[in-house]
Parts: sequence; C-alpha cells; structure tokens
Amino acid sequence: MDKTDVIERLMRFHLSRQEALIYLCLIEHGQLTGYEASKLTGVSRSNVYGSLSTLVDKGAAMVQEAGNPTYYNAVGIEEFLDNQLRSLEKDREYLLTHMPKMIQSTEGYLTIQGANNILDKAFHMISGCEMRLYLAASGTIVEQLKPVLKNARKRGLKIVIISDRDYWDLATSYYEDEADEGQIRLITDSTYVLTGELTGSSTDTCLYSGQENLVTVMKEALRNKIRLLEIEGMKKEREND
Repeated sequence: MDKTDVIERLMRFHLSRQEALIYLCLIEHGQLTGYEASKLTGVSRSNVYGSLSTLVDKGAAMVQEAGNPTYYNAVGIEEFLDNQLRSLEKDREYLLTHMPKMIQSTEGYLTIQGANNILDKAFHMISGCEMRLYLAASGTIVEQLKPVLKNARKRGLKIVIISDRDYWDLATSYYEDEADEGQIRLITDSTYVLTGELTGSSTDTCLYSGQENLVTVMKEALRNKIRLLEIEGMKKEREND
C-alpha cells in the first residue's frame, strides 16, 4: 500500500493531511489513545488530540467513553466514504437549486490544464451532448471515456469515432486510423470543441471553445479526414478483390 497516495485521496474527503495520517493509523492499529496515536504517527500530543476531536466531528472516528484514558476508534472506510458522498449529494442538490443561472459564453478560447481537468471537461461535454459528437483520439484516451460514451450511445446519440482501435460497440460510425498518441479532438452538438494534448500529465493542455469559426474549421478537418479514410478503404477493397 502506498500510504502517501492513500493519504492524498483521503484528503479529497475533507480531511487535512494530519487528520488523514491519524485516521489511517486508527484503521491499521485499532482503538488508540491520543498518546498512542502520537507515538505511532510522530505527531505531537497536542496536535493529535486536536485532530482526533476533528475526526470525530467529521464522522471518521468514534470515542470510547468508558474508562480512562479515552480511546478512539476509526469509522470503517466504506461507512465514512458513503457518509461523505451522501453529504456531498445533498450539497450538490442544494447548489443546483440555489445557484444563480450561469451566463453562457460561446465566444473566446479557454485553456484547460492538467489531464484530470481535461478528462472532466470531456466527460461533461459528452454527458451534456444532445444530438451528435465527433471524437478523434487514440484507444488509450477512448478507453478512459468509455463509460460516458456507452451512456451516450444508449441515449441514441450519433457518435463518430476515429481511433486506432475498433470501437463499433461505442460508435454509430467508426473509422480506423493511426491516431496521434496523446491528442484529442472532440466536438459536441456542432457547438463546442475540445482539442489538444492528453497524455496523463499535469502539464497537458487543451483548448476549449464554443467559438463558431473554430467549430466549423474543426468539423471540416474531421470530415476531410473521414473522406480520406473512406477513399483509402475503397482502394483496399479493390486491391483485395
């Protein structure tokens, strides 16, 4: 187990780094006093007691009241995560209802940086797509988008995919091509474009825009690519006859 990675992920559920470290210690060692948790983690006793109190408030730990000294027990990870997700879902519903309406702008060009942010944007674009989408990307990228693409196919969208792997199970139209590894081109509803680098790095950058001229240029480029692939396919069929 990579403890550093576990702690980083626990921090995404509203725990500080120190709280995540102490919570992990409780998970690994069972019930502990503040003194014992301090010795095992190397965190000062005053800080440990503060973090244990906060862990109780956040629903990650419980206090065993009987006896002296006081012992602390971890709440099971599945229970803790489920509780956090339920709380987030309530907050999500509240914000969706009460947030002011966002002013949408299709003008301009926005830069999205970081592989995770780019994938999140692609997921959101595909989830919100209503009619058709075009995707040109390597199989490595398409695999990461597979769940949302499957859902789009079930919703009856027209899906055109150009990739180096067979994706007839996802696409209404599929074209095999040697994809540019680490490159993505996505158009949804002839309205929004996402294009650029997606290698899995935090330094990846993509351009996102609803600017009509860019959308038109991108669509035409993909159509020309498809025409060339269709011509090449017909040539191969003749050669094989």
